[in-house]
Amino acid sequence: MTMTVNETANPTALLTATALTELVVSVYRETLGVADLDEQSDFYEWGGDSLTAFRITARLEEALGAEVPVALVFAYPSPADLADVVHADFVQA
Repeated sequence: MTMTVNETANPTALLTATALTELVVSVYRETLGVADLDEQSDFYEWGGDSLTAFRITARLEEALGAEVPVALVFAYPSPADLADVVHADFVQA
């Protein structure tokens, strides 16, 4: 069974916002192949496309143990924005 971001049975709810942002930046760097990408970098400006978005969410889901909808990457294209929304979902769950 895949958990959603809103399920609190996941220990990721205890992950700090800073740690989550660092994780998302790392996943963006690895997936987009851009070592100097930072938390304000834009997914689209660095060549992100739908396949890349699916790769990002798959890596995040593996790391977090929870579902991260691919639509979030498109709606929140910077690592900081994506981390903020994912963290808010975990904390509010």
